[in-house]
Amino acid sequence: MSNLDNSEYKQFFVTGIGTDVGKTVVSAILTKALNAGYWKPVQSGIIEGSDSDTIRSLVPDANIIPERYRLKEPMSPHAAAEIDGVQVELNELKLPEVFGHLIVEGAGGLMVPFDQEGTTYLELAEFWNLPVVVVSRHYLGSINHTLLTIEMLRSKNIEIKGLVFVGTENRASESIIVKRTNVPVLGRVPEVESVDEAFIAEQALLIRESL
Repeated sequence: MSNLDNSEYKQFFVTGIGTDVGKTVVSAILTKALNAGYWKPVQSGIIEGSDSDTIRSLVPDANIIPERYRLKEPMSPHAAAEIDGVQVELNELKLPEVFGHLIVEGAGGLMVPFDQEGTTYLELAEFWNLPVVVVSRHYLGSINHTLLTIEMLRSKNIEIKGLVFVGTENRASESIIVKRTNVPVLGRVPEVESVDEAFIAEQALLIRESL
């Protein structure tokens, strides 16, 4: 853990209810809103480009902390590490020593394993002990995935900062999720044809007060 006095700064772990729900876009928005550092501890799929590269393009002035592990194949980190012959170690994933706000982005959902022992991002969230921002996107089955994600976090007594919904509003889904969990909604990110620096800045202004 950091030895710096970061008591006045905010640090959040961003997780999603699954893959391709908009975690990196939301991470960019949070990074911009807080003028925070950004860290993706384990990146798989660098052949296709990294999430750090995406953040850098969307928030050019952000402090991008290098990944601890960079894996080539676009698959679950534990499998990508096996192919690359890399041994991912939990103790190597301590939070970086940064002075200021920090956004940490996971991969996939909470139960995705990141090492050859099968350690999941849920256990990593517990290890970091950071408040979690849950990114949810509406699709058939997303209520179930969102409720399960929140339930798993609560089973480990991990603080949930709030939910960010991605895509067109679905009142039927959102109302039942909020009713069942009582988790605050930090904001909603609309779907657009092209996500660019201006879009991220606009969304950052909208979500800043809720953070």
